[in-house]
Amino acid sequence: MAAPRSDSEKRKQISVRGIAGLGDVAEVRKSFNRHLHFTLVKDRNVATPRDYFFALAHAVRDHLVGRWIRTQQCYYERDPKRIYYLSLEFYMGRTLQNTMVNLGMQNVCDEAIYQLGLDLEELEEIEEDAGLGNGGLGRLAACFLDSMATLGLAAYGYGIRYEFGIFNQKILDGWQVEEADDWLRYGNPWEKARPEYMLPVHFYGRVEHTAEGVKWIDTQVVLAMPYDTPVPGYKNNTVNTMRLWSAKAPNDFNLQEFNVGDYIEAVLDRNLAENISRVLYPNDNFFEGKELRLKQEYFVVAATLQDIIRRFKSSNFGSRDPVRTCFETFPDKVAIQLNDTHPALSIPELMRILVDVEKMEWEKAWEVTKRTCAYTNHTVLPEALERWPVTMFEKLLPRHLEIIYTINQRHLDHVAALYPGDLDRLRRMSVIEEGDCKRINMAHLCVIGSHAVNGVARIHSEIVKNSVFKDFYEMEPEKFQNKTNGITPRRWLLLCNPGLAGVIAEKIGEDFVTDLSQLKTLLDFVDDEVFIRDVSKVKQENKLKFSAYLEETYKVKINPSSMFDVHVKRIHEYKRQLLNCLHIITLYNRMRKDPSKSFVPRTVMIGGKAAPGYYMAKMIIKLITSIGDVVNNDPYIGDRLKVIFLENYRVSFAEKVIPAADLSQQISTAGTEASGTGNMKFMLNGALTIGTMDGANVEMAEEAGEENLFIFGMRVEDVEALDKRGYNAREYYERIPELRQAIDQLSSGFFSPKDPGSSELGPSFQSGVEAPVILGAPHDGPRPLMPMGSMAFG
Repeated sequence: MAAPRSDSEKRKQISVRGIAGLGDVAEVRKSFNRHLHFTLVKDRNVATPRDYFFALAHAVRDHLVGRWIRTQQCYYERDPKRIYYLSLEFYMGRTLQNTMVNLGMQNVCDEAIYQLGLDLEELEEIEEDAGLGNGGLGRLAACFLDSMATLGLAAYGYGIRYEFGIFNQKILDGWQVEEADDWLRYGNPWEKARPEYMLPVHFYGRVEHTAEGVKWIDTQVVLAMPYDTPVPGYKNNTVNTMRLWSAKAPNDFNLQEFNVGDYIEAVLDRNLAENISRVLYPNDNFFEGKELRLKQEYFVVAATLQDIIRRFKSSNFGSRDPVRTCFETFPDKVAIQLNDTHPALSIPELMRILVDVEKMEWEKAWEVTKRTCAYTNHTVLPEALERWPVTMFEKLLPRHLEIIYTINQRHLDHVAALYPGDLDRLRRMSVIEEGDCKRINMAHLCVIGSHAVNGVARIHSEIVKNSVFKDFYEMEPEKFQNKTNGITPRRWLLLCNPGLAGVIAEKIGEDFVTDLSQLKTLLDFVDDEVFIRDVSKVKQENKLKFSAYLEETYKVKINPSSMFDVHVKRIHEYKRQLLNCLHIITLYNRMRKDPSKSFVPRTVMIGGKAAPGYYMAKMIIKLITSIGDVVNNDPYIGDRLKVIFLENYRVSFAEKVIPAADLSQQISTAGTEASGTGNMKFMLNGALTIGTMDGANVEMAEEAGEENLFIFGMRVEDVEALDKRGYNAREYYERIPELRQAIDQLSSGFFSPKDPGSSELGPSFQSGVEAPVILGAPHDGPRPLMPMGSMAFG
């Protein structure tokens, strides 16, 4: 079998890349050497591969700077309405290759680096992932920034510059071990510190009501230092900005302690202030109630709103006269999008600024706030909706608690007027949840304080309207809408799968890169043998390349001719990696029962991170690795079935495995996955999907034709009916022999002879512990479909 072509070789065959001009190549080469010498202070005798990466990154950034400055000048002169996307997560991944793609200079850099005797792919692999996100939420934010820049929208991303991103995952003896992701250890060539825009953020203190108004006084101050990262659009000369805030202690910190000689204590206090931007909290809901997390949420909101208002006051619309600025026009020039409830404090913070600082009347300020803010809901799981203790707000943000109380009282007065006598509705719709520990429901605050509320897939938006926010929808139906998630085709096709992008471009041209609807014209080539052969060839080359990567990086050898069955996402019960495990065990048992029967060789790959405090998710990882240990070493099975856990799954890893996948597992319990975007990435790269009618799978099935996906299991209404009827895992255990055999093997420790503790997952199936995620019911659903998947592969 021929060796796979490198991406460098593929790039030179792809029409969308263009031909490298000799002058451009010489310029990049000259810029590379200049940065190696003057920026890094190295020569080729002592430079390391990392130095070469930084030299190239600076050379590429040089091509961004002029466009970046001109874009901001253009926004200042034209003064368009600006979009501010607030998110506590931006899962950006690597920047070098994405920037080269969007600037259209990948071939130029490839040739320049080749002439310098270096390898571009090796330099790309040196870059650290900017892992400032847990998964889909942060990756969606990153895709939005790319898309808005490509559309030429005046958009800004605002978040936190975490010193440590999502942890690095190591697998030791089958168990997940977390290591710190010190992604800034060697510096970040893409960011630019902006100390001139550093802003104060206040915490604690007390509220004073005076004749002149309300004052928040005696506060502790933390400074927010902005770091700007350019976000280039695709070949349109637009470069937008992602501004991330880093916490700094003020220079005059604890002078009293200095004066009494307690220098060490003062320095330690300074470190506590800077802890706000130290680490990204894992998405495990265990941060709820932790003061540092609430500090992070207010920190990004307070700094961002000050920045937005500064920019508004300096614009033509703000008259460039802070005294004469008319805030009633604020929503005409400012749109604030809240990515989930994490930036929900934008609503009371904007009210505080308008009422306390700008002296607007409450009613006018509330109208401005509602017209400015919009809220995206990302989950239907009740436990994932943020609820903060009132006592914590009272201590940390006393003025905001007062504002939230007022917002809630006015809201409840309005509800009572519409639904007189319905006390239970008032309780359900209140921002304040009563109980032993009063809590603030941040999702309710977002819905009340926004002019638009959207779900992220059609089925999810219907659940939002009919279940999660049913009362709010009945009161203000015009506020609710759907915006199905998407992905950027630049990163998730052009960058990660240049071979397939080239084959497509040869048939339909290059415009699909910014308009994926043009892929429909590929229907004209479904019977084109040359096209089908070229697509198949690219897939096999991707599989060969990924197989080589696994062997080189993780010392894992797989059969590149087998079907790559891939299930990669956060490890969570509702995402049902356990259901996949049951299917693997069933396949394994069938092969052992009838070794002579023909089976399509299958390599099952499961990857994803478990939140450090999520015990069951960690147990699932241990189970997957234990099953792999048994299956992969069974001489009766050979290469017909392999089970691989993909360690430390992240954006750059996804860019490798997704183009190589044959089958994409999207099997969450119907009604639990808000949308999903991994499903789209796999489909865009030619993988077939097996999944439930959940999230965006529903719309994918409609678009591609349900006959082109392997759909199984219950619909949302079936799950709801089963919930009402009562889910009993033992019922399925007794009724389905293969399921019973699989669970008995788990219970007996068959797959964990060296670690009997992991067998406790077996009894939990029998007792129905996982009832909320309904694992057993669909087990007999996908069985007829898996052979169909094998047949389609074969």
